[in-house]
Amino acid sequence: GVDDAHVFFSSGENVRLPCNNDLHEYNSTTWIYARHSAAVELIGLGIKKKNTERHERLSLGSDCSLNIKNITEEDYGFYTCRQFVNGQQGTDTRVYLHTEISAGSSVTLSCQLYSYTGVSCDVWIRSEGIHLFWVNQAGVKLTISDSKYQISAPGLCIITLTTTLLNEDDNR
Repeated sequence: GVDDAHVFFSSGENVRLPCNNDLHEYNSTTWIYARHSAAVELIGLGIKKKNTERHERLSLGSDCSLNIKNITEEDYGFYTCRQFVNGQQGTDTRVYLHTEISAGSSVTLSCQLYSYTGVSCDVWIRSEGIHLFWVNQAGVKLTISDSKYQISAPGLCIITLTTTLLNEDDNR
């Protein structure tokens, strides 16, 4: 398969998402967008779908790349370029469109533990004595009392951290 691509852009810019497949035929290319769990077909076999919010800002490049004009926060997410050869689905190209972060940007990270044991995550965490927490680069546990971070744990299996990046954070 093809490695996932990660593209970083700021709101308001134009972006080109590559479809790193060898086939350059519009009528065999489908682009799908997903964020969280909902997936939307943006272009189906070379034809733009008119029922999407992005319709006017989308175009297909000569190399089957997806071009998006004037990207917004709603455009960030996971895109899949799917091509068909003789009616058979070929290898998908996955592209993650990320927002660029810099000093002054607010960032929220979320960590969620999933259990595939057939037992609910909450029950599994309690029985195994597992605790989710955030650490800094030195491995020191971050606490709720640190005013730089807002940490919340809406359940036993999920924990979020929100912070505003400072220059000294070096975008990390």
